[in-house]
Amino acid sequence: MLEKLTCKFQDALKLVSGKSTITEKNINDAVEAVKIALLEADVNLRVVRRFVNSTIEEARGEKVLRSVNPGDQFIKLVHDKLTALLGGEEDKSGALTAGLKLKGPDAVSVILMSGLQGSGKTTTSAKLALRLKKAGRKPLLAACDLARPAASEQLAVLGSQIDVPVYREDAAAVNGDAVLVFKGAFRKAQETGCDVIIADSAGRIELDDAMMSELVRLRDAAKPDETLFVADSMTGQSAATTAKVFDEKIGVSGVILTKFDSDARGGAALSLKTVTGKPLKFVGTGEKPSDFEVFHPQRFAGRILGMGDIVSLVEKAQETVSQKEALELQKKMEKETFTLEDYLEQLRSVKKMGSMKSLLEMVPGLSGKVSEEDIENAETRLHEIIISSMTKKERANHLIIGPSRRSRIARGSGTSVADVSRLIKRFDKMKTMMKKMAKMGKNPAAMRQMLGAV
Repeated sequence: MLEKLTCKFQDALKLVSGKSTITEKNINDAVEAVKIALLEADVNLRVVRRFVNSTIEEARGEKVLRSVNPGDQFIKLVHDKLTALLGGEEDKSGALTAGLKLKGPDAVSVILMSGLQGSGKTTTSAKLALRLKKAGRKPLLAACDLARPAASEQLAVLGSQIDVPVYREDAAAVNGDAVLVFKGAFRKAQETGCDVIIADSAGRIELDDAMMSELVRLRDAAKPDETLFVADSMTGQSAATTAKVFDEKIGVSGVILTKFDSDARGGAALSLKTVTGKPLKFVGTGEKPSDFEVFHPQRFAGRILGMGDIVSLVEKAQETVSQKEALELQKKMEKETFTLEDYLEQLRSVKKMGSMKSLLEMVPGLSGKVSEEDIENAETRLHEIIISSMTKKERANHLIIGPSRRSRIARGSGTSVADVSRLIKRFDKMKTMMKKMAKMGKNPAAMRQMLGAV
């Protein structure tokens, strides 16, 4: 995500990066490159002007020009400005729920989902429900979109996939009135102990009075705790413009951007807060229900500048692997009982965390530098296939895998004997390294020395 923007920003910052002294010309050249990067990313022109003017004004001050490391100070300034542009450091300590203002579990909270047709509102409703479920809430999905054919059926299918109840009515039975569907959903929530209703409202191909009138009626009946606008990030700055119109008509409390994993530019994310004054709460990063992230401005600013996002990477790992599993893995590493079966489980756990591309973008220095082709050709993609072709005995003790077994495994996995041999050799090296790291984990000084930090 945001690959083009990341590359452009990194090229711009090379003009000042690491310099012990910089001049106003260096600053002007760097800011001009940043300006072009933002315009090419389809960022709102007013937003670009404000960003550029404030950056130049501060960069020309003594704090940057006379600092010990002016190049690094300038990069920090750009990072801070990007963070502010993306929404600033808001309190999203609600972790999984991005600081959504919901009532306690003893009352029923309401989230009204709004947006244009085709923005991914129904899928996003299910993703949000899954996130709330992980946070300990009991969500109920309400199929209030009676305009789009099969919208309620789609929501029902998504609800069954994530094991979240869905309330729906036949459009003809309620005369196409979404308010009646919501009232039925509210009664259902009270009866079943659900504490959050996510109302999936109808969208339209374009803004019209009839659509807004229906939304206003639904909003007035639902009295939502949160009204979220769902936008397609691929539409660029127009997403921010449409969000502003929705806010003026029904009052939006936050925005969710879908298809963020396919957005190489970033115009929508960078324009939203300034144009609408509303925070970007979540981003959809894939097709799976779990491909849904809390949007942290500071962390995404770091990703854009190629600084990575280790905090989010760790959080993803914690969501996928429990503390108990992590401790068991550490013990196996220490005692050298880590097997190919364990390695296979780790490969599958990594896949649950998201695409390899999205994970590598969180590693400092790799953002914007890893192509799809590099990832597709990575050897680790073969490892799962090869290990899956082994017997339980072979996975438990790879030392028994001699020439004949390697030939059989290669035939079964559609690979070569050389591929199988490379995997076993790499696994041996990995076990040795893991044992060392497990022991050094108890000795921070040794760990830092091993990693070259001292």
